[in-house]
Amino acid sequence: MNPDARGLFEGLIGNGRPLIVFTAICLALSGAFALFQSSTGQFLPHDVAFLQMAPQDLCGINQCRIVHFMFHDRVSFGGALIAIAVLYLWLAAFPLAAGEPWSWWTLLASGIVGFGSFLTYLGYGYLDTWHGAATLVLLPCFVTGLWLTRPAQESVRSLFSLRPAAWWPWKSPGGIGRVCLLAAALGMIGAGITIQAIGMTNVFVPTDLTFMGIEKSQFDAINPRLVPLIAHDRAGFGGATTTAGLLTFASVWFASPTRALWQALLLGGLAGWTAAIGVHPVIGYTEPMHLAPAVAGALLFFAGLALTRSPIGIGSFREAEA
Repeated sequence: MNPDARGLFEGLIGNGRPLIVFTAICLALSGAFALFQSSTGQFLPHDVAFLQMAPQDLCGINQCRIVHFMFHDRVSFGGALIAIAVLYLWLAAFPLAAGEPWSWWTLLASGIVGFGSFLTYLGYGYLDTWHGAATLVLLPCFVTGLWLTRPAQESVRSLFSLRPAAWWPWKSPGGIGRVCLLAAALGMIGAGITIQAIGMTNVFVPTDLTFMGIEKSQFDAINPRLVPLIAHDRAGFGGATTTAGLLTFASVWFASPTRALWQALLLGGLAGWTAAIGVHPVIGYTEPMHLAPAVAGALLFFAGLALTRSPIGIGSFREAEA
């Protein structure tokens, strides 16, 4: 088609990838805002309106540990959003641009998991209006981007014909590193699902209550709307962690090992793991059993990156047979 004959809409969205990039940028900005907002020690306006309490009011209870716990979930959520955004940008710029079907299926699955987690909020008695508005804006963009970038053979049958683009000998440094990355990604998926399940049921694990110095039954006496708000935060954090794990696993499993992929994993990993682990010593939540899974996952992840980056690791893979 003659470029001059294109309409404005057609020129802006092109083949749909700009819409995926737009989604990624919005997620990155949302994650950065969650980090900034938590660092200021403030709730969002609609949180204050829902609770009818400011964070300063809650800070008078148990050395502000309830507020710190809430920010611990929000910081982790922000880091996970940035990790998702980085991988979305890489997917749009490289495998999706090259027409690799696995990248489209990965985006579809991540969208179902990520945007689908919003539905779990409905059971908590708290509808985050800002999150709802952002979803209403981003979801049509994301879905339109998926529709325009769909593979030529979009049937479900093509999903089962997907194969990894390259293999490492499992005993090579690169092969061991790949296993480490895949294991870390599976751990992220499992952790995210667990966090969502806990948020939908008990909301807290015993170490959470120990840190805050309060029993769950006492929350209603403080504010009956407090648990629904915290459960909402847990849902967002769990959904983002699951999505980031899914994107990491699919990218490591299906994609050819490239410098760009390694850089995307590094940047996303630094954002996600640093936020999820680093917030704990800042607020004083350093219970070993609580931190152990995250620390183990981070060690696996960065060990995997180190092994796949080495000259031996990079040079030992072979392209998979078609």
